[in-house]
Amino acid sequence: MKQDAPDPQVSCPLCRAHGENVLWHSARCRVVLVDDADHAGYCRVIWNAHVKEMTDLAAGARIYLMQAVFAAEQAVRAVMHPDKINLATLGNQVPHLHWHVIPRFVDDASFPDSIWSPPRRGGAHRNADASGLVQMLRRHLGPGK
Repeated sequence: MKQDAPDPQVSCPLCRAHGENVLWHSARCRVVLVDDADHAGYCRVIWNAHVKEMTDLAAGARIYLMQAVFAAEQAVRAVMHPDKINLATLGNQVPHLHWHVIPRFVDDASFPDSIWSPPRRGGAHRNADASGLVQMLRRHLGPGK
């Protein structure tokens, strides 16, 4: 007897979304602060519906999501003052549409490699200013829900 494929919304960690530090959200997407001691200010912009690829979205939805990604980048730049911002959308491990907005500093553990690369050194530790990020996101995206 053929078994049904598991419901992705049941098994997907981005659909379940428990314990996230949500900085801003709307009916379509949310911006969360990632708990990463080595990369303070690292945010994820997550599309709320279970969708795998950008081209699965209608054109207007793509624009909406990218506006949220760019607003998150602006907020992280204004609050964290990084040397560089990395934007990434991968989805190989979690095939749910989301963007990584990662502040990079020349003294972080893996710079100039990706944050997923082995560390080159012990990195400097910073604290994220969550309230500052919220304020900047609201400035660029509105109050949210």
